[in-house]
Amino acid sequence: MSGQGPSSATATQPSDQPQETGYDRHWRRNLAVCFAGSFATIVAMTLLLPFLPLYVEQLGAQGHASIVQWSGIAYGITFLSAALVAPLWGRLGDRYGRKLMLVRASLGMAICMSLMGMVQSVEQLVLLRLLVGLAGGYASGSTILVAMQTPKARSGWALGTLSAGIMAGNLVGPLIGGLLPPLIGIRSTFLLSGGAIFLAFLATSLLIREEHKPGKDRRKKSGNAWASIPDKRPVVAMLATGMLLMFANMSIEPIITVYVAQLVENQAHVTLMAGVVMSAAALGSIVSSAWLGRLADRIGHWNVVIGALGVAALLLIPQAFVTSGWQLVALRFLMGLALGGLLPSITSVIRHNVPDGVGGNVLGYSISAQYAGQVAGPLLGGFVGGHIGMRAVFLGTAVLLGVGAVWNWFAARDKLAD
Repeated sequence: MSGQGPSSATATQPSDQPQETGYDRHWRRNLAVCFAGSFATIVAMTLLLPFLPLYVEQLGAQGHASIVQWSGIAYGITFLSAALVAPLWGRLGDRYGRKLMLVRASLGMAICMSLMGMVQSVEQLVLLRLLVGLAGGYASGSTILVAMQTPKARSGWALGTLSAGIMAGNLVGPLIGGLLPPLIGIRSTFLLSGGAIFLAFLATSLLIREEHKPGKDRRKKSGNAWASIPDKRPVVAMLATGMLLMFANMSIEPIITVYVAQLVENQAHVTLMAGVVMSAAALGSIVSSAWLGRLADRIGHWNVVIGALGVAALLLIPQAFVTSGWQLVALRFLMGLALGGLLPSITSVIRHNVPDGVGGNVLGYSISAQYAGQVAGPLLGGFVGGHIGMRAVFLGTAVLLGVGAVWNWFAARDKLAD
């Protein structure tokens, strides 16, 4: 980029590195607890993916269509309910303390997950999945706590480290979910996952320290979060970018198995290769997230956002024309490397452009936007893949990410011009 572009703006970081304010002196210990707790809760929440259709069938769903439909509802309703309440939990965290939100989320999730092993009908399972979402995600709450407690100059690295733990949980959870049910049964697996989340609840309650003092002034500030943001343009850009990122990641999911089936000669290996393809991007993000976060702290978080979107857009194009499964695995891994620092950088830009008293509230909106992308991505990706073609999903997503990169470049340039 030229010296007049956002590269020079964010290198000096006038837009996302305002004057350093107070931070919590326990932030390193809290980051370690949040890392372990987020990993444990994400593992517990995602291990049901391999056996969810089997459990739905055991609970009374009959016929392929009914099993698939109820499995989709039971899985997706958690994200929908979580998206609706994320701003509320962020606002309450600003008022009463963010540790309290983690304690509430982990206890609620532990109870609901344990009860899922005792349900007697599909409707009861769906209700508990709804309640898990309403309880609020531990990982998203950890993101808010770490973002608001960490010194701004270290926020990219800290959020990248936390993001690595979250993505590792998403990678390990389904693997454990494929191993445990044959050994201990599905119901016992739910009880075990509830126990794992309860351990996270105990660690959060006993080990996390927060110097947060709500106070009347802080409660008053949190009452009108949006109006208190001096410049809303960076925040709007990051809300849209977060939604775009999750949309791009999830739009490919519905077609992966079918796409891999066209690339693999031995059809007995389709599911295995599809699983490797799905895991490759997560593995790449785990490897790169902390490093890209540290890089963003040095050269500017907005620079990393622009670069990650642009590189990911370019990597999506050859994915539409691969001729073997391993080519797709390699490209998905490289894409994961590129995107690993994106969410931490998005969170950092928001953190550095909102007042401390409303940071949790605004980050709650960011989490809701990401959930919206997570819900919309598979819906539109499946529709486009089924009616237009699977290559169109990759190419269309590449165009969206490219547009996002260009938009962020202009947004960063306009911020510098001020």
